[in-house]
Amino acid sequence: MTGAAPAGDDIADRVAAAVIAVPGVAFLHGGVFGEIGTYLPGRRVSGVAVRDDATEVHIAVTTDSVVRDTADAVRRAVRAVVDKPVNVLVEDVVPVDPAQAESSEPGGGTPAP
Repeated sequence: MTGAAPAGDDIADRVAAAVIAVPGVAFLHGGVFGEIGTYLPGRRVSGVAVRDDATEVHIAVTTDSVVRDTADAVRRAVRAVVDKPVNVLVEDVVPVDPAQAESSEPGGGTPAP
């Protein structure tokens, strides 16, 4: 088992990557006091709590997303990584990043070649 990361490290990191890849997720949310996270040697994965009985994910979604659909998509993405119940909590709704919004508006962003 030399060089292999402990299972919790891999799972928390894979869960975080799966969540961030879901459209409409702005970021993983660590909770009001930063209390939600998986603690690892020398670091923590904020917004992901991997437990024996379930995995809990706290997120902020963008204003252009449908909250329930985004939470369902996060749940499906995490279920592809873990084989236990997944609880998704939407902690905040935040504006779309202005740089992204500008490029997605008609006539905005970089012109096509």
